[in-house]
Amino acid sequence: MKAKGGYLYIQSNISRSTLYIGVTATLSVRSHQHMIGEGSKFTSKYRCTDLVYYEFYESIEEAIIREKQIKKWKREWKIRLIKEMNPTFKDLYDEVADMD
Repeated sequence: MKAKGGYLYIQSNISRSTLYIGVTATLSVRSHQHMIGEGSKFTSKYRCTDLVYYEFYESIEEAIIREKQIKKWKREWKIRLIKEMNPTFKDLYDEVADMD
């Protein structure tokens, strides 16, 4: 049986002052849940509705390892990582909406 892939992703609020790092097998579904306030207590509380970064991994386990790594990083390192993929911090939801 083939392992299902997974995504590491970062959501942010409109002012980009709060970052939420998560893992999912279905990026478009999970990002939409965050967008409508049903993603997690944290993203609902801090209104982290915008998908600003993601990475795909062949297995969900690899994505979880990467999530744990990035969660330990300094904020400036996370910002640099996001800017490498998404220099303007735009919401990437429309880009991934039909991926899953």
